[in-house]
Amino acid sequence: MIISRTPFRVSFFGGGTDYNGWFEDHNGAVLATTIDKYCYISCRYLPPFFEHKSRIIYSKMEHVQKSLDEIDHPSVREVLRYLNIHEGVEIHHDGDLPARTGLGSSSSFTVGLLNGLYALKGQMITKERLAHEAIHVEQEMIKENVGCQDQTLAAYGGFNLIEFGGTNHLRVQPLTVPAAKVNLLQDHLMLFFTGFSRTASAIAKAQIENIPQKKVELTRMHEMVYEAVEILNGNDLLKFGRLLDESWKLKRTLSDKISSSHIDDLYASAIRGGAVGGKLLGAGGGGFVLLFVEPSKKDKVREALKDLLEVPFKFENMGSQIIFYQPNTGVIK
Repeated sequence: MIISRTPFRVSFFGGGTDYNGWFEDHNGAVLATTIDKYCYISCRYLPPFFEHKSRIIYSKMEHVQKSLDEIDHPSVREVLRYLNIHEGVEIHHDGDLPARTGLGSSSSFTVGLLNGLYALKGQMITKERLAHEAIHVEQEMIKENVGCQDQTLAAYGGFNLIEFGGTNHLRVQPLTVPAAKVNLLQDHLMLFFTGFSRTASAIAKAQIENIPQKKVELTRMHEMVYEAVEILNGNDLLKFGRLLDESWKLKRTLSDKISSSHIDDLYASAIRGGAVGGKLLGAGGGGFVLLFVEPSKKDKVREALKDLLEVPFKFENMGSQIIFYQPNTGVIK
């Protein structure tokens, strides 16, 4: 029996520049962190005492009789194929937060599943390899419209500047900011669930198709990553919130699917309540909204968004971990 624990992520700046369609010809970078909300995956070889060969449990339960092709869950199907696992298995997923809400949950699932199944085979792999292989599975095997930040963050964990493309492709640089400044930043952040779910791939597809017409906007969003790092090393943290506001307004122009009138109204209410800036997390369309709020004004923002669920969180720096490992004593065939 193996249990992996893989964090979700919060992306601050640079989202959209981590798509292959952008960084193959331009520089890409993101500033993001993983948080203490996790995807848990348990896996084991399933003894042949049942009518089904494998069982996969997530938001639904799948009983697989014979081949991998029967599996509906794309990540499970393709990860098992990629690792050449044809024995019967049981895979069980639990998450601290709902899927399809802008926190990179699908990539956390893929990274956690790869990590867990490698451990089941008796192998422990590097975070770099875990990130690269999760990207390969999602982009090349599943054919999802996804970038490269979510898998990298889930594998490595931590508060990172990640660069994409060229000789620095997937260069992960942990942010060198004093702990007191990181804690101060955390104290200025609020996370609210808007109540909407969406399929990121469908929204990202429209954004990717618009890349050739959005070079000015994406170039500016790339610049903001490095501006944000300078702000964190400076003395005026409110600039971070104002930059988030600028970034969100710019991101909304990348595709008409990113926001909605309802999301715009929620964001405007938060600003009126005292938020300095913020953004909808992930590809857009719904899910979680992140806000930068001075601690003294948080109660007013909570009142302004009283119909939404607030989710307290902290940064984490471990990435995907195997938290339970019971060695295989042999597969019963």
